[in-house]
Amino acid sequence: MDGRGRYLDNIFIERLWRSLKQEAVYLHELQDGFQAKRVIKDWISFYNIERPHTALDKRFPNDAFFTTEQTQKAA
Repeated sequence: MDGRGRYLDNIFIERLWRSLKQEAVYLHELQDGFQAKRVIKDWISFYNIERPHTALDKRFPNDAFFTTEQTQKAA
């Protein structure tokens, strides 16, 4: 493995971390690890359930996943 093209794999996770920091972490004055854990957990839940994603045509991830899963089962 020479590492060529690996940056393409990392783009998605780096964007996730950036969104987490900008939309949750930087907006709170975190006092301790427990508060940080709660804020991050709440944001991840929001990200996966309530936040529309442009890559999914502004649909919610759960809606896109379960719609695709039901379509595949019907086929």
